[in-house]
Amino acid sequence: MDPVDQVVDYVDNSSKPSPRSHGTPQLSRTRGRIETVTNPHLPSVPINAVPAEFDAADGWGSTVPVPAQLLDVREVDEWQLGRAPGAIHIPMTDVPARLDDIDIDAEIYVICRQGGRSAPVVEYLNQIGYEAVMVSGGMVAWQQTGRPLTGDGAEAKIY
Repeated sequence: MDPVDQVVDYVDNSSKPSPRSHGTPQLSRTRGRIETVTNPHLPSVPINAVPAEFDAADGWGSTVPVPAQLLDVREVDEWQLGRAPGAIHIPMTDVPARLDDIDIDAEIYVICRQGGRSAPVVEYLNQIGYEAVMVSGGMVAWQQTGRPLTGDGAEAKIY
């Protein structure tokens, strides 16, 4: 089974209680900021609710515990073209194998180009005990709202 199918299969068939919640519901730190887009059960936030600390490459500071992570699940070529300066990069298909790179104690903001890849990743992460929300509109909305971009070329861009 390929990694994308692994994520989708886990979300569709998992009935394991969350290790974070020990079977009891937990209140989200994003309560009041969550809006639903296409799936009423999928937590999401608009671009303007994403912490400004992600606008800088090391916005949280190296000696401070990271209260949140911006997880970019786009492919390598998309990441190289343009990204949020404070994001971490794990392509969608690599998420199950790289869970150790995601802080289970941090709030995870998951972003892709427009939402198609971040939605199943958010479902997967929440099923296994992370606190994840989808960033509505993805990196397209990030660029359209004027949030900073960095990239590997002369001009950072999303499209």
